[in-house]
Amino acid sequence: MHGISVLKKPSAWLPIVLSLAALGLILASIMIVGDPTTPPEDEGTAAHLFQLWLVLEAILIMFFAIKWMPQKPYETSFILAIQVLAVLAACFPVFYFHL
Repeated sequence: MHGISVLKKPSAWLPIVLSLAALGLILASIMIVGDPTTPPEDEGTAAHLFQLWLVLEAILIMFFAIKWMPQKPYETSFILAIQVLAVLAACFPVFYFHL
């Protein structure tokens, strides 16, 4: 296991990919639905998928941190920072448009 980059592990890159997919889902929903400031009758499918994504994302990031932090703390810290930034990027449209 020595010499293998933590970034090559699925637990490192999967949360980043999920964040990008969630960001794409939100942006596609805004483009399809239109003005996101008009309150809909129901939150909609995109909102429910986003909520499920958020729970899955938290679980995956915790798993990654618990598994790799004791073995490679510096590399893991860097990847955790990237994962958190990706989550914040995906959450930004939700907070900006008050979705």
